[in-house]
Amino acid sequence: MRGSDERSGALFSYVDLEARVRPDHPLRTIRRLANAALNDLSRDFDALYTSFGRPSIAPERLLRAMLL
Repeated sequence: MRGSDERSGALFSYVDLEARVRPDHPLRTIRRLANAALNDLSRDFDALYTSFGRPSIAPERLLRAMLL
């Protein structure tokens, strides 16, 4: 079962994650491009996972972590 790609910023940190990286940092542009590419692959990822069982870590999250 494919997991969700939702962020839960309040789980371990008291400071908003968006506040830690300045608005003009290059990683913001890279993240935006990566999110667009991964969104295009979402249907392909859905086809790889079953509809039952325990949810996995979202493949988008894993690929984004390796890239960024």
